[in-house]
Amino acid sequence: MNKIFAIGDIHGCLGKLRPLIQNINADPENDTIVFIGDYIDRGFAAREVVDYVIKLKAEYKNVVCLLGNHEYMFLRYLDGLDEEMYLYNGGSATLFAYAVSLSETPQERKAKIPREHLNFFESLLPHYETDNYLFVHAGLKPGLILSRQTIHNLLWVRHEFIDTDYDFGKMVVFGHTPLSYPLIMPNKIGIDTGAVFGGKLTCIELPAVKIYQV
Repeated sequence: MNKIFAIGDIHGCLGKLRPLIQNINADPENDTIVFIGDYIDRGFAAREVVDYVIKLKAEYKNVVCLLGNHEYMFLRYLDGLDEEMYLYNGGSATLFAYAVSLSETPQERKAKIPREHLNFFESLLPHYETDNYLFVHAGLKPGLILSRQTIHNLLWVRHEFIDTDYDFGKMVVFGHTPLSYPLIMPNKIGIDTGAVFGGKLTCIELPAVKIYQV
């Protein structure tokens, strides 16, 4: 059976991502690597992380990259929207990485971002499904089918999702909410273990439910 490797929130921690990818030893042709979102912000190697993930997409046949709330905020910041919210949530580290100035216009900001990186950010998926799993950045609002979920639910929900025992029809794999250890429940698996806050960067191999950490 082909394996799925889901990787939690990176937040610019390239020094943890590189050895983690080496440790999982995924088959470039047959296995799938799913990034759960939040590649940027707070950590100072955001640009290098994006370069590395783009490189992996060229080397591995099946790499799925989800949209995190931080990429969503970054794209809005580049358009001149919700600027204070983005800075409050650690965006200054990413702006520094791309040499973006707070005084620049949206057009000037976007000009600082390499086209390959903009394409990457704009191509990120809100969710990814297989027969048995649903991968999403933050989670789902209980009681709603996937097609009824808002982008706010998918990118921002926390305890309303984490605390529920609602059956979503598939095992939901998520990040967004930093935890001390991976959360494994009958209806969900949480893999954000606070890499940028001094915790570990976590990957879970499915269906084996095997944990890798750096």
